[in-house]
Amino acid sequence: MASMGSFHDGVAESCVDYFHRFRRATHVTPKSYLSFINSYKTVYGQKYKEIGDLATRMNTGLDKLVEASASVAELSVELAQKEKELAVASAKAEEVLQEVTKKAAAAEKVKAQVQTVKDKAQAIYDSIMKDKTEAEGKLLAAKPALEEAERALQTIKPTDISTVRKLGKPPHLIMRIMDCVLILFRRRLDSVTADPERPCPKPSWGESLKFMMAGGMLQALLDYPKDNINEEMVEMLTPYIDMEDFNVETAKKVCGNVAGLCSWTKAMAFFFTINKEVLPLKDNLAVQEKKLQAANADLETAQAQLDAKQRELDVVKAQYDAAMAEKQELVENANRCRRKMEAASALINGLGGEKERWTQQSKEFEAQIRRLVGDVLLSSAFLSYSGPFNQEYRSMLSKNWSKEMKTRKIPFTADLNLIDMLTDPATIGEWNLQGLPNDELSIQNGIIVTSATRFPLLIDPQGQGKVWIKNREGGKELQLTSLNHKYFRNHLEDSLSLGRALLIEDIGEELDPALDNVLEKNFIKTGSTFKVKVGDKEVDIMTGFVLYITTKLANPVYTPEVSAQCAIIDFTVTMKGLEEQLLGRVIGKEKAELETERTKLMEDVTANKRTMKQLEDNLLYRLTSTQGSLVDDESLITVLSDTKRTAEEVSQKLTIAAETSQKIDAAREEFRPVATRGSILYFLIVEMSLVNCMYQTSLRQFLGLFDLSMEKSTKSPITTKRIHNIIDFLTYEVFKYAARGLYEEHKFLFTLLLTLKIDLQAGRVKHEEFATLIKGGASLDLNAVQPKPCKWVLDITWLNLVELSKLPHFREILNQVTNSEKQWKQWFDKEAPEEEIIPDGYNQAVDTFRRLLLIRSWCPDRTLSQARKYICESMGEVFAEGVILDIEKMFDESDCRTPLICLLSMGSDPTSNIEAIAKRKQIDCKAISMGQGQEVHARRLLQQQTSQGGWTMLQNCHLSLLFLTEVIDLINDQENIHPDFRLWMTTEIHPQFPITLLQMGIKYTNEPPTGIKPSLKRTYVGISQDLLEVSNMPQWKPMLYAVGFLHTTVQERRKFGPLGWNIKYEFTDSDRMCALENLRIYCEDGNIPWDALTFIAGEITYGGRVTDAWDQRCLRSILRRFFAPVTLDESYKYSDSGIYFAPGSEYLKDYKQFTEGLPIIDEPEIFGMHENANITFQSNETMTLISTILEVQPRLASTGGGKTSDEVVFELADSILGKLLDKLEIDEAKSDMFEPDSKGRMNSLTTVLLQEVDRFNKLLAVIKSSLKNLQKAIKGLVVMSEQLEMIYNSFLNNQVPEEWANAAYPSLKPLGSWVKDLVLRVVFIDTWIRQGPPKSFWLSGFFFPQGFLTGSLQNHARKYNQPIDRLSFHFHIKDTYRNQEEVTKSMSVLKFGEELEEDKEFEGPTDGVMVHGLFLDAARWDDEQNCLEDATPGEMNPILPMTHMEPKMDFEPPEDDYTCPLYKTSLRAGTLSTTGHSTNFVIAFHVPSHRSNDYWIAKASALLCQVNE
Repeated sequence: MASMGSFHDGVAESCVDYFHRFRRATHVTPKSYLSFINSYKTVYGQKYKEIGDLATRMNTGLDKLVEASASVAELSVELAQKEKELAVASAKAEEVLQEVTKKAAAAEKVKAQVQTVKDKAQAIYDSIMKDKTEAEGKLLAAKPALEEAERALQTIKPTDISTVRKLGKPPHLIMRIMDCVLILFRRRLDSVTADPERPCPKPSWGESLKFMMAGGMLQALLDYPKDNINEEMVEMLTPYIDMEDFNVETAKKVCGNVAGLCSWTKAMAFFFTINKEVLPLKDNLAVQEKKLQAANADLETAQAQLDAKQRELDVVKAQYDAAMAEKQELVENANRCRRKMEAASALINGLGGEKERWTQQSKEFEAQIRRLVGDVLLSSAFLSYSGPFNQEYRSMLSKNWSKEMKTRKIPFTADLNLIDMLTDPATIGEWNLQGLPNDELSIQNGIIVTSATRFPLLIDPQGQGKVWIKNREGGKELQLTSLNHKYFRNHLEDSLSLGRALLIEDIGEELDPALDNVLEKNFIKTGSTFKVKVGDKEVDIMTGFVLYITTKLANPVYTPEVSAQCAIIDFTVTMKGLEEQLLGRVIGKEKAELETERTKLMEDVTANKRTMKQLEDNLLYRLTSTQGSLVDDESLITVLSDTKRTAEEVSQKLTIAAETSQKIDAAREEFRPVATRGSILYFLIVEMSLVNCMYQTSLRQFLGLFDLSMEKSTKSPITTKRIHNIIDFLTYEVFKYAARGLYEEHKFLFTLLLTLKIDLQAGRVKHEEFATLIKGGASLDLNAVQPKPCKWVLDITWLNLVELSKLPHFREILNQVTNSEKQWKQWFDKEAPEEEIIPDGYNQAVDTFRRLLLIRSWCPDRTLSQARKYICESMGEVFAEGVILDIEKMFDESDCRTPLICLLSMGSDPTSNIEAIAKRKQIDCKAISMGQGQEVHARRLLQQQTSQGGWTMLQNCHLSLLFLTEVIDLINDQENIHPDFRLWMTTEIHPQFPITLLQMGIKYTNEPPTGIKPSLKRTYVGISQDLLEVSNMPQWKPMLYAVGFLHTTVQERRKFGPLGWNIKYEFTDSDRMCALENLRIYCEDGNIPWDALTFIAGEITYGGRVTDAWDQRCLRSILRRFFAPVTLDESYKYSDSGIYFAPGSEYLKDYKQFTEGLPIIDEPEIFGMHENANITFQSNETMTLISTILEVQPRLASTGGGKTSDEVVFELADSILGKLLDKLEIDEAKSDMFEPDSKGRMNSLTTVLLQEVDRFNKLLAVIKSSLKNLQKAIKGLVVMSEQLEMIYNSFLNNQVPEEWANAAYPSLKPLGSWVKDLVLRVVFIDTWIRQGPPKSFWLSGFFFPQGFLTGSLQNHARKYNQPIDRLSFHFHIKDTYRNQEEVTKSMSVLKFGEELEEDKEFEGPTDGVMVHGLFLDAARWDDEQNCLEDATPGEMNPILPMTHMEPKMDFEPPEDDYTCPLYKTSLRAGTLSTTGHSTNFVIAFHVPSHRSNDYWIAKASALLCQVNE
């Protein structure tokens, strides 16, 4: 139990480590531990019984073999005795046989006599049967009439007779009918007299009444003896019957039910006509029967004589049979004895080889049972805990468990193979045939699915686990359902009560509560059955019920409760598993007969292995189940013979199969490079889903591309050439397919990763080189490495070089930089170092990739440029050019069940393009914008279009996520969808967007192209010659080009981040079209009203989107470059380079040709920006690229000598706690700071100080509290809450925890720099408290610098009694620089009462305040000219000198001064306040300048309180 507890705790630690490395959340809970214990008991019981049974059977078999050997000698003696007894019995049997022969002859004579008598009797019998048959045939003709008469009689009731009897004057017909009845019964009739009414004798009604009154008349009629009718009676009836009204119909009218008598009398007369012919036959029959009786009497006498003779014969025969039986028994005993001897010998000889193996196996079974306690511990731990982990961690857990058992001296099998322990090869072969990949991880997953004590939950993004389950359970009435299926509850209840398998597909991160009792197996026993509560209903559970759950989420985050309820199994396809599948597909296409043979071979091998096992099991079973001696069981020898024969055949087949398999594998291996490339490509696509949750591609889609590549790639009879063709086609096809669905910012990332992964697999790039590329030296400590040789080398550059020096190609790089500093400095200062010759021979010594490593280490901003060269050289230029979206081609790839999904971004709405294509194809295209309440309309539209064949466009689908489930069901389940139907969808990024839909559809992005040239090309694609000639005014054509260039400029500025626009605005083509329309209207009047045009564009067309006041200023400045009279001059250029201008031409083709000649790479000057902006942009792009690659890579495990994550975080927390004050003590402030002025008002700056102290103390309290709780959580003293977990992760990522950031001032610094900055701020405030206001205030150190500036103005207003709303600052920039870090160091060594050396140089200002600590962005301060100047290339954020901010009333700054905004951070953007400014904005400085404001506005020059580092 102690080991089990250790196992559990070890897995809990591994869960944390697994999350840190792979960002996959796994959990173990007390329920997991209980499940572990239950699994142990179950598996131990099964294995103990299994091994025990095998051992018992083998031991019994061995005992039986020993017994058989001892029986051989005994049987030989017994056989000799049996043969003597057999000779005596044979003689006795011969004597009895002679007597039997004599008696048999006498009996045969009597038998002949009896036969003669018997033949005579048979002849008489045959004659009787002939007459009888003839009579019956004739009587059959009268049968219908008799039956009808009988039915008629049955209709007559006694009451009917009574009624007739009571009639005073009955109808004449009734009286006549009764006369007929009297005649048939031979009753007395009156004397014959003519009837006055009818031509017949007068009826004897009086006699009829007597007959009816006698009683029993009806029964008499039914029992009437028909054979007594004679011809006289019939002659008397004839006159009555022949009368016209003597029929049933008339009788019914007159007599009612008594009419049946009419039918009866007629039937009797008819019967007589038949019967008179039959009566002679009946008489003859009676005579013949008397003869037959006499013949039978003679036969009985003869038979008695025969029986007597037979009895005599039987006695003799019995004696003979007894003698023969005795003889036969002796023969059989002798044969049996002989067979036993032969069987025993055959058994001993046949099992001679098995005996030795069984003896050894029996000993091994005993050892296995001794080791079973440890082996089962390992296997049950594997079943209980390994499911959510990948192969690496499963192996690591097994090793850790083995170490634990060794430590505790628990016996177990060394190098135990868990797969062999928990299953057998035949079962694995069946699984493979059912679709389970044959890699080790998949087989382990199959074992957990089938053997775990909890129901399985498969993390199955590729759907392979689901396919396997469907095939495995396909013949067992598997029920498929999903949590959102309308009949989900019914499916669950039916599966439980009918004992069927249930598969719940594609769940999210939560389960239906109705499943809780089922998953936890809270079953209620009722009699001999079990029930379970599903919701509020109890449902029977039948044997055979099994539950499977699958999810398509690649990395779901399940709660600990779900982890405890289910056996979570990571079924994500492995590279090896996918490679084998792809290899099968390649061979299936290229060598179909080979793959068919291989599949057949797998089936045969699986069947043969199972046959071998069954034969051995059957043999052992027969050996152990035989009662008594083995030599008594002759069938065992047959079984042994069949077993040996079959075993030899199977063994031979397996040998042949192994040889064939080697040949097939050799042939298949030729095509493995195709499968390997396919596997690399697929896993790269999967990896991209970590970059953006919308980049989901199903394995089915990829396999479609894979198959297409084999179909469309160039054929070749040469195998190597064919393989090369497939790989090239496949790579580019997948590249196009994947890139089409990526945002522009991720396309280059994808291409670079594609190149790197292909080269990694080929061995052209080493893994350590790849790690150096993406990580650099960021993890190194500058104080722990070789000191850098010169100051101009940046710290991070030196750390990168230190890391680079660990690679073989760059071992001497550090010494070379030290020795050749000048050459390296010259190379580093080049505008494009990647194009220059690298010092110290590296130009020739390294290839393009190693050159990339060098550039990445030295010049991050040039990394992308070198990366493009690397891609071109390794993959080809076609991969570096990107992919142009072709919507029509994409449409051709789709079908009616494949949605086309556009991933939206700024200015990327494809609606107009899709509608244009639909119009061209004459297809009905209807769009609906999704949102609240739109589902009803969308549902109706889909039903209409799926039946009629139109296009449906669902826009902004992220606003109706629940409805998308219906869309999926409609596409999958609706039977009749018109083939022309297409579903177009647009959506923004949303983490809850259904993965199933993304994996079903074709994804694409429609972002505007990046760059001046591509953007202008796209613009002129939509411009026709007619539009160019829409106006005759000469201003129209150049202004048309100017509008296009303006639109491109405002769009392209976005790539520079805050330097381009404070806020990233969505400028679309509709803005450009609107601007063109305004321009056309104004051109119609002949003269362009420039002010109006600028106002409309700056405040409405484009300006309507711009919300930040400083961005509005920038937009107006840009407009002045394009909307001004000077722009119409032929010599006017849009930038100083002179490259960009409006070509003067009348023809559209000339504009397109001119645009085609523009540079591919845009220099910052076209936007009016400094080259440093490009460096910033490229550096940011590089860092974003590298950080994204790093983010999707698994984190490296800590080495044995390294610190654990807990140790790193704990020490970091300890370090931060040691650096910070507990709180700022305002009580220790100098008393004069609180002295009121003459009017009783406290100094406004003291109020600012109090507010700052309060803010900092709140922040310090949050930090201190969270750090202490974090340390307690690491020690296990408190629970690691979600908030503490976030702080923990932030520390590992060198990020400021969100909880701290929310309580702090704006900052973009990483954690280390942020803490350092916080310490400086706290010390600054603390020094102010203890020593009074400083001569120069560190403006950047304030929580709320705006408050400080307002306090300064308020002090001045009070001092001079001036209205504060008329005060503003006059900025006097000094020639002195001050660094707050140096000030803090100097203050730390000052004695009480001493003054800083820096403060001695100047007196504090009389009015206003002196501030320092500000940085310039996109400019620098020229100390010589005392004005603003262009920044030095490479120097990003130079420091601004100390500045005197002097309040002045109604101050008007000089017109030449640049109004320079001051921001807290370089992000610039923030929440817009009521003033129109961002909350990130502090104040507008007025800085002297020799250049125009527009010059600096275009560069986005500004001041910052802090830089990012």
